Amino acid sequence: MSDVKRYIQKRAERDVEFAENYEVGYADFKIGVILRQAREAAGLTQDEVAERLHTQKSSISRIENHADDVRLSTIRRYAEAIGSHLQIRFKSD
Repeated sequence: MSDVKRYIQKRAERDVEFAENYEVGYADFKIGVILRQAREAAGLTQDEVAERLHTQKSSISRIENHADDVRLSTIRRYAEAIGSHLQIRFKSD
């Protein structure tokens, strides 16, 4: 088990609020990481994506770093701007 996983496990054991909100926070963080990785794989900078979406670089940064408050329509437009298509899947555990 990695140090990060050990830290998360120990913190969740002693902090109920952290444990309850961890999965949601992680999912939001992961969406932002996926967006950034897709943009980088497309060989684009935040400035270039911002230009394609007729917005500011700070807006792209916010999308990638605070994905918890991004509309689905914005993510679709972001995907199109980097030459991708948005696909959503539901996975049963």
